Amino acid sequence: MKIWIDGDACPKDVKDIVFRASGRRGVPVCLVANRDMFVPPSPLITQVRVPQRFDAADNHIAREAGPDDLVVTADVPLAAEIVKKGGVAIDPRGETYTEENVGERLSMRNFLQELRSGGLVQGGPSKMGPADRQRFAAALDRELTKRLNDKR
Repeated sequence: MKIWIDGDACPKDVKDIVFRASGRRGVPVCLVANRDMFVPPSPLITQVRVPQRFDAADNHIAREAGPDDLVVTADVPLAAEIVKKGGVAIDPRGETYTEENVGERLSMRNFLQELRSGGLVQGGPSKMGPADRQRFAAALDRELTKRLNDKR
């Protein structure tokens, strides 16, 4: 099992939560981004730098992540790919993508993208707050516990 972080748009607080969980649980983490980012010194944490092309980090994670892996991403199409492979995806606000909800989330994302491109909707998600970080930490802990217990 490995935790993959879609690092380009992932908030620092969320990365820090993952890094701490990695140390506590002994789970390897791979941060994938199109630029160098800080990673704490740990044999469990690696970083992959991908070219600065559209969706390069997403494509790398989709290609490399396996069915036992957990992916942290706000990118719904990437989350859908991971769920299709049997993995788990969690967005930085703590929503866990599953077979039951990822299709609906993908449809909603596409619909909102159409509205934005037509100028009918502007802006993006609200700023992350303490409740979002707490939801993310709880979702990560829940999924790690479930996956690590399944291994036993």
